[in-house]
Amino acid sequence: MAPERVREELVRLLGLPRASRGLREMDRLGLLETLVPEIAPMKSASQPKPHRFSVWEHSLKTVEAAESLLAGLAALTPYAEELAAHVAEPLGDRLTRRHLLKLAALFHDIAKPQTRQVIDGRIRFIGHDLEGAVLARAIGRRLKLSGRAVDALERLVRHHLRPMHLGQVAEVTRRARYRFFRDLGEEARDLLLLALADAAAVRGDSPIAVWRSPSGRLVADLLSGWREDRTQAATPPLVRGEEVMAAFGLPPGPEVGRLLALAREAQDLGQVSTRDEALAYLAARRTGRLTEEAEGS
Repeated sequence: MAPERVREELVRLLGLPRASRGLREMDRLGLLETLVPEIAPMKSASQPKPHRFSVWEHSLKTVEAAESLLAGLAALTPYAEELAAHVAEPLGDRLTRRHLLKLAALFHDIAKPQTRQVIDGRIRFIGHDLEGAVLARAIGRRLKLSGRAVDALERLVRHHLRPMHLGQVAEVTRRARYRFFRDLGEEARDLLLLALADAAAVRGDSPIAVWRSPSGRLVADLLSGWREDRTQAATPPLVRGEEVMAAFGLPPGPEVGRLLALAREAQDLGQVSTRDEALAYLAARRTGRLTEEAEGS
């Protein structure tokens, strides 16, 4: 069967409210493994507590939890309307963010089997997010998804641990929040929905219950910063590449890009508000007179 036809059938399946049932039936018949052979090792990969399920069963339950979230967005107040519009966004070839969330749920742990290690008696999956992103991109291309959908799928798999890592610190700083939105871009809200589904599928809980738990409060806190971050990102930069090159005698290259990123971050965090302040800030960072640790936030 032509890859394009496979994609069309997959999109049709993912568009169903209970696509997880179809995925389970395809798996039972051996069809899913034919399309995505990378899932085979997931079925025998066990996980440590608090996980109750194998990697594969957890992934299917993450799809189910994602579907519950999509059906119950009204419970995610006051973001329900905003999220409903977001997940309806088309990504090409009749694929929307609704479809993408289910795909990311299915593949987010796809590299766990190949990264499984036992360290000091504990099962670990170090690097499964990064290796999983590579696999997700390859699968997306093989399924002939649009370039935009492939990029988004890879980004979600690559960063799916970010919310959990943020939840492990005492306080999410402005800088951490900024970098979260910077790195995820338009996929930030998709990732937060994936995080709720992933957390729910650890034990088979309701994702709405997770939303109402302390873990969910972190997701709500990050969602609350979305509009502010987008507003800041839309403002013109205080300095441009040619100004940075002139100020520091630099040729075009990666260092200019690094300095521009530092200036943009300082601008969006409110640390500088004029061109001269931005250049002075960059000078201090270049000479080591100002470090990220000294800045705080």
